[in-house]
Amino acid sequence: MKRLVIAAMFCFAAGAAHAETASCKSEAAGKKLAGAALASFMKKCEGDAAKACDAKAAEKKLAGAAKTSFTKKCVTDAVEGMSCKDQADDKKLAGAAKTSFLGKCKADAEKACDAEAAAKKLAGAAKASFTKKCVGDAYGD
Repeated sequence: MKRLVIAAMFCFAAGAAHAETASCKSEAAGKKLAGAALASFMKKCEGDAAKACDAKAAEKKLAGAAKTSFTKKCVTDAVEGMSCKDQADDKKLAGAAKTSFLGKCKADAEKACDAEAAAKKLAGAAKASFTKKCVGDAYGD
């Protein structure tokens, strides 16, 4: 999950997202929280996200399984951060704009994942496997 946050921060720094899509994890990383402070922040942020997502579901007049599914995805996106593909869909990008956005976001994710692999001192097959999964998670594969 840390690699997803790092990848998301690179995408956000590149102007790939606006303030509404900042994830709880990216905010916590930006504040350099750890331990009990991190746990408290994440719990509050997740609760706030749940309230906001419930309100969005009510606006859309969702009920039952549709509401549950929508709310679960909405809260996950708020806490974990949206993948590149989800960000492009959220922005309603199409054609060349979507292709360009996804390419830039994936490149940023690759850089972030490579940096995290280097920080973990991974090499060879372990680095390749880690980087592939990290980029896939950030990209939305």
